[in-house]
Amino acid sequence: MAKIKIKQIGSPIRRPKVQRQILIGLGLNKMHKVVEVEDTPEVRGALKKVPHMVAVVD
Repeated sequence: MAKIKIKQIGSPIRRPKVQRQILIGLGLNKMHKVVEVEDTPEVRGALKKVPHMVAVVD
């Protein structure tokens, strides 16, 4: 499968607990951190839940 890079661009402070848990599940926990994950439907669904806090990096 292909891999995608995602970057955290928003802070989880004052966000619902579920959104914070999604970021942790994606491997993000600090601002401007970039992680490379498998491009699966589960990851795409998680990204759709927090589009205001993550960005897909080329």
